[in-house]
Amino acid sequence: MTADILSDARRLLIGTGCGVDFSRLVQLLDEEGYELAFCSDSESLFQQMDYRVGAVIATDQFLASAMANGPTVAEQGDGADIPFIVVTDTQSESRADFLAVKKRLPEWVADLVILEQPIRPAALLSTVAMAWRSRLRQFEIADRLVELAEQQATLESLVEHLPVGICLIDTNGTTVLSNPTYERYVPNRRIPSSDGRDAQRWVGLDSLGQRIPPDQFAGARALRGEMVEGADFRYYPDDGPELWTRVNAVPLYDSQGEIRGAALVVIDINAEKQNEEMLRRFNDDLEFQVKARTRALEEALEKLTLESQERARTEDQLRQSMKMDAVGQLTGGIAHDFNNMLTGVIGALDLMRLRIGRQQYGDLDRYMTAAHTSASRAAALTQRLLAFSRRQSLEARTVSVNPLILSLSDLLKRTLTERIKLELQLDDGAGLALVDPNQLENALLNLSINARDAMPDGGILAIATSRADIDETEAARLGGHRGRYVSIRVSDTGVGIPEPVLGKIFEPFFTTKPLGQGTGLGLSMVYGFVQQSSGFVSVTSEEGAGTLITLYIPLAQSPAVENGSITASVDLTSGRGQTILVVEDDDSVRLLLAAALEDFGYQVHLAEDGQQALSLLDGLRTLDLLITDVGLPGLNGRQLAEIIQQKRPDLPVLFISGYAENAAIRSEFLGAGMSMMTKPFTLEHLAETVSAALDAQAETGAI
Repeated sequence: MTADILSDARRLLIGTGCGVDFSRLVQLLDEEGYELAFCSDSESLFQQMDYRVGAVIATDQFLASAMANGPTVAEQGDGADIPFIVVTDTQSESRADFLAVKKRLPEWVADLVILEQPIRPAALLSTVAMAWRSRLRQFEIADRLVELAEQQATLESLVEHLPVGICLIDTNGTTVLSNPTYERYVPNRRIPSSDGRDAQRWVGLDSLGQRIPPDQFAGARALRGEMVEGADFRYYPDDGPELWTRVNAVPLYDSQGEIRGAALVVIDINAEKQNEEMLRRFNDDLEFQVKARTRALEEALEKLTLESQERARTEDQLRQSMKMDAVGQLTGGIAHDFNNMLTGVIGALDLMRLRIGRQQYGDLDRYMTAAHTSASRAAALTQRLLAFSRRQSLEARTVSVNPLILSLSDLLKRTLTERIKLELQLDDGAGLALVDPNQLENALLNLSINARDAMPDGGILAIATSRADIDETEAARLGGHRGRYVSIRVSDTGVGIPEPVLGKIFEPFFTTKPLGQGTGLGLSMVYGFVQQSSGFVSVTSEEGAGTLITLYIPLAQSPAVENGSITASVDLTSGRGQTILVVEDDDSVRLLLAAALEDFGYQVHLAEDGQQALSLLDGLRTLDLLITDVGLPGLNGRQLAEIIQQKRPDLPVLFISGYAENAAIRSEFLGAGMSMMTKPFTLEHLAETVSAALDAQAETGAI
């Protein structure tokens, strides 16, 4: 309504008549923007008195006459409480005069302002403005009352239909305000704690499972100033099953801080408790089922464990059988090859003995060469076995792989057939590799021979080099380790390797060649050599397209060391009477060493083991060189050398080894003044190595 009257013009009713001239006042109000309506009698006055009128301006005589003949304002409704500005000729000098004027007016004229003649313009405008503000205030109050009434109705409807019980109680526990839901639980309008009979209907338990007494019910505690949250009770109505409820209560205070009552909320949690009970039963049932299932699983696991143990035993037996098969393959393949080699050696020696007995010396060189060739083949086969087992003695050093491959290219071309083309793709930035160059040459030769056999109709054999920085992801894919490598890729365009066979190519004694044409150790030797050099190998192949084998050799940082080749023939009588102590447990080798070194011009002392060598040492006035086998009974060769060097500082030591696990990497095994020679060896190699060891010592001074 306030918005309606504000949107209309400011309207005033002016009662004319009774001989008063309002023309000047009308002009003044019109200039101020008021909407003016005139009435000359009571009928027109009451017809125009509605909510749009802001004030009525009339004389006291007009009002007294009009009101005496017209209806009451109470009957008019919209005209009630309209402010009246009464113009009078009476000069009021006291409150009694004002009351005398008001007494002549109707009683319902309550909002009244009296203006005495003559009226000043300022007083009139001020009074009219005040009356208009009073009228607006009336409408604002009316609107607020309507709004409050609507809110109260809404609140009452909300409380009435809430699914929870709500109640306000006084300090005696008597209900002041409640809704039907609450009254279903508390029909007598008093909280259960104040009614002994109703208290029996409510059962609550404390944390110890004891029944809560009535003075600890939620309502009673709230009236004592406590706030109660979530107190669960079972309620037993007169008819029907028990109901679970949750009661919350808060105290209410007056302006003085004194408790004037409490507010209670009762929530039906029956469904919640039923669900909890169902869940508890479900959990109990589930626990029972889990226990039963666990027992069944334990029994199944025990059975499976027994089966696994039995399977493990069977697999162990199978692996043992496979090992024996592998040993059988080794026995067959190696025995076949060794028999061929031994036949060449023994046959040549028998023929030599026969010809010497007949004093026929003409063909001895030919038979000696045949025996030497067969023995060399046996030595090469032994090296393959050691490479496969990763127990060969490696002399790893910094090597530039590109020149090594270039120097090997002529030999590779002679190994290949005319229908196979050799391509070298050598990257200048490949870098230096830390590797034994001799073993690397053997590995490349083995791979080239395998590639040749895979291309019976010809093709292309490519050898490429590059640098490879392998990260963890790439290493996991290739089956190696993270690091920096020199990559050597050997690829062919041959028949390829079938998928089922690809995983077996590095297995010892595995070969697809006919019996007698291969031992199955070639690729095993390559794999063992690369692994022993701290590298790894990767293989990719496609049937009908070819095979790529990549060797990843650790990258070296120091400059490459070139091997100096011996161009001059070795002097087998280079000894100058130097004293050499030889320690060897094999009688034949010890005899050979003694005879050869004496023929070379050295003084030789022999010992079978470390203890005998130490005993001889005390009787030797001078000693220029110690030659010892690595694998000795008792003290090994390395331990013996350390003991003797403590007694004879700067004594050079030459190790000879056919197989020594701890001497696999020479750079890690050898100390200062030490060198190594691998069995079998030629007399030329022996003479050269001994002479080199003595010459190196001579550069640093005599012992």
